Amino acid sequence: MKRYYLDLRDGDAVSVDEEGLELPDIEAVQEEAVRSLVDMAKDAVRGRRFNAFGRGMEVEVRDEDGPVLQAKFTFEINWKKQ
Repeated sequence: MKRYYLDLRDGDAVSVDEEGLELPDIEAVQEEAVRSLVDMAKDAVRGRRFNAFGRGMEVEVRDEDGPVLQAKFTFEINWKKQ
């Protein structure tokens, strides 16, 4: 199996994956990236780390040859009345 590294970006914060994961195929890579995004979003909501201007999160996946996949998630809050 090939080793993939999932670097996490949450706003301006970046967490570089130094260990990586062995995954069987690109479908498994995509599934792992999406799972990571869901976990990041849950943590942001639980910790109330969001604002009305929106928040962007992404997972950048790479292998030993370079970038493989990028998955992004953005949520934004727009108040209609205050």
